[in-house]
Amino acid sequence: MNAVVLAIAVLIDRFVGDPPWIWRRVPHPVVGFGHAISRAEWWLNRPAWPERQRRMAGIAAILVLMALAAAVGWAITTALAGFGFLGLLLTALVASVFLAQKSLADHVERVGTALDQDGLEAGRLEVSMIVGRDPADLDEPAVRRAAIESLAENASDGVVAPWLALALFGLPGLLAYKMLNTADSMIGHMDERHRAFGYGAARLDDLANWPAARLTALLFAVAALLRRGRASAQRALSVASRDARTHRSPNAGWPESAMAGALDLALGGPRRYGTVAVDAPMLNAGGRREADGQHLRRALQIFATLCDLVLGVSFLLAIAAVL
Repeated sequence: MNAVVLAIAVLIDRFVGDPPWIWRRVPHPVVGFGHAISRAEWWLNRPAWPERQRRMAGIAAILVLMALAAAVGWAITTALAGFGFLGLLLTALVASVFLAQKSLADHVERVGTALDQDGLEAGRLEVSMIVGRDPADLDEPAVRRAAIESLAENASDGVVAPWLALALFGLPGLLAYKMLNTADSMIGHMDERHRAFGYGAARLDDLANWPAARLTALLFAVAALLRRGRASAQRALSVASRDARTHRSPNAGWPESAMAGALDLALGGPRRYGTVAVDAPMLNAGGRREADGQHLRRALQIFATLCDLVLGVSFLLAIAAVL
C-alpha cells in the first residue's frame, strides 16, 4: 500500500510541514544523518591517504550510509505493517518528515516578509538561511532573486526528488535518498578537503536528481500555465531547454531556468561563496533583472501549484492502488 502512504505523507507535509515546536525539543532525523556522515568522514577522510584511496573510501562510505538508511526505512515499514491503517498512517507520518513543501515555502515567504517589514538587513539574514552564497553585498532585488532561485532548486531536491523516491521505493528509498542528498550538501564540494572523499556522494546525487530536476521544470511549466497562462508556460519550457545546460550544476539549471522563464525574470549570474567568486551565467538573460515583491509572490504561487499537482498525482495513484 505504498501509494496510500505516499498520498498521506504528501498531504501531511503540504499542510502541516515540520512544526518548529517539535524540532526544538528533539533533533530532526536529518541531523542524525549529518552526524553519521561527519563520523564517516572523520574515520575515512585521511589527509595522508592518496587521492584515489580517499575517493574509494568516500564511495564506500556513502554506499554503506545509504544502505543503513534504507535498512532503517525497511525496519520501520516492516514493524508497522501489522497495524493496518494505523500502521500506514504512522509510516506516512515518518515519511512526511523528509519532504519539504511547507517548510520551503515558509522559509522563502519569510524573506519577503522580512524585506517588507524590517528592511534589507533582515532580508539578508533570512535569505542566508536558505542559500549558500554570501548575502552581505546583495541589494533588495538580489535578495529576492536569491530566494526565488533557492525555491526553484529546492523544489527539485527537497520536494520532487524525495517524492519520486518514496513513490518508487517506499520509505527505504526515501531515507536512502535523504542520506545521499545530505551527504552531497556536506561533503560534495570541490575544496581540497572534500574533492576526493566527497566525489562519490556528489556524482551519485547528480544521478539521483537527474529525473527529478527535469520533471520539476515540466511541473513548473504546467503550474505556470494554470497560474499565469500559456505565454508563461511556453517561456518556462523554452528557457529551460535553452539555458539549463549552461548552469554549473547538471540538474539545478532545469528548475531554475523554468522558473526564470515562467516569471520572465533573469536569474543566476555571478555570485560569491565566502571568499570565492563564481562567474555563473544568467538564466533567461533577456528577462527583467530587478525582482520585486510581486515576482516573489508569483514564484510562491507557482511553487504552491506544483505542490498541488504532486498531491493530486499522489491521490490518483492511491485511488488506483486501492481499486
